[in-house]
Amino acid sequence: MYVGIDVGTSVVKAAAFDGEGRQLGVEARPVELSLRGGFVEQDMSEVYDAVVDVLGKLTARVDEPVELAGLTGQGDGVWLVDKEGRPVRSAVSWMDGRAHELLDQWLADGTFETVFRRTGGAMFPGSPGPLLAWLDRYDPKALDAAASAVYCKDMVFQRLTGASLALTDVSDASMPFLDPRTRSYDNRVVELLGLTHRRRLLPSIGDPIATGAARGEGLPVGTRLSNGPYDLPACALGAGVTEPGDGLLIVGTCLAALVATTELDLSGEPAGLYISTDRPGHRLRAMPAMVGTAALDWVLSTTGVTHAEVDGLLSETPPGAHGVRVLPYFAPSGERAPFVEPHLRAELTGVSLETTKADLVRATCEGIGYAARHCLEAAGLTGSLAVCGGGTRSSAWMRLLSEVLGRPLRVVEGEVGARGAVLAAAERYGVSLDVGGWTEPTVVVEPDAGRVAFYDEGYAEYLGRVKRARKK
Repeated sequence: MYVGIDVGTSVVKAAAFDGEGRQLGVEARPVELSLRGGFVEQDMSEVYDAVVDVLGKLTARVDEPVELAGLTGQGDGVWLVDKEGRPVRSAVSWMDGRAHELLDQWLADGTFETVFRRTGGAMFPGSPGPLLAWLDRYDPKALDAAASAVYCKDMVFQRLTGASLALTDVSDASMPFLDPRTRSYDNRVVELLGLTHRRRLLPSIGDPIATGAARGEGLPVGTRLSNGPYDLPACALGAGVTEPGDGLLIVGTCLAALVATTELDLSGEPAGLYISTDRPGHRLRAMPAMVGTAALDWVLSTTGVTHAEVDGLLSETPPGAHGVRVLPYFAPSGERAPFVEPHLRAELTGVSLETTKADLVRATCEGIGYAARHCLEAAGLTGSLAVCGGGTRSSAWMRLLSEVLGRPLRVVEGEVGARGAVLAAAERYGVSLDVGGWTEPTVVVEPDAGRVAFYDEGYAEYLGRVKRARKK
């Protein structure tokens, strides 16, 4: 049995796979987010306890020896820990918006662009650079007390293994301090963000990814465990997206567009990031938009519609949703890909007394689809496209997405991030697995040619509305 652990933003999961990649079982436990006035935080102890809980239940239910385990989880944010990996304060989530004023300042004075040109990472309010600078200004005692400012999975790895040293990997370190050419921290970037005196907080980078032995919490004592990559590149591995030009769209809380590449182009509009992988010279050009299923969830909650009703509602109204249009920028921290606008907000237009719930749902799904196309084009998609995430549970939405994107979709279901974490662990430990079999798509969705032409026109209109919204 191979175990993948995915420490998500709202749900912690552990999945078991056999040697052929068949999913044997999944255990999941929700974790809380604290939201107040743009501040979004998580209780680290609750997150870690959830990991131990789901691992314990999974290994008890699937009664097989654990060959090895791979760990992945949410990226960005700031997770301040002491020398033993225990929390110094609540974790600040990647969804947090408190540092937007610092980001505004860096956008205005050129620091934002300078950092992008050096690292290939476009900072946003919830990334570690702005958050550490904010904490240094407003909560310095927390930084004084911390041994390391790690990422989510790093905290879990240190606690599960009892490691004496905090470690991250090149994928998590990619934002915003990593020089992608040297695969080490760029001290000039640390200086530009006013954090040289906090340089000690940056964790050591495991390159290749760090490994360790479980100390008996959740996993049997001695179980081989690897730390990383974080959830976006883990999903790319789990979906088989490794060839340059091929892409992955993760339709989750965050709408993440990823394209595999061996190139490093730091020109153009500063947006998204280059994610370094465990293979030197191989990267993912990522456009992780803040928009995603959270936007649809808000519309469903506001209109009193359940997820089970989405497929039916999408069939009740035609493409174009009777003129209803949605710019789906619902996140309190604005947008971060394929452009950075911390103050951008959602827009809902074309609504009348005749507008139905079906129109609102379809318009939202179309708006998210247009945002996905915008991100994929900016990331340089030229090959095949895989899709994973919670949104894939709606077959009607997948058909709509294939038409908006104008291409077939390789839909990969199940715990794709956990699957990728296992594949990364297997490669690190030299365990031979049939990667092609592990990453086989569940189904391939083909678009309707007539609707593709309709949505081509709709996409051009969408780009115009985005341009106008950014000028406000």
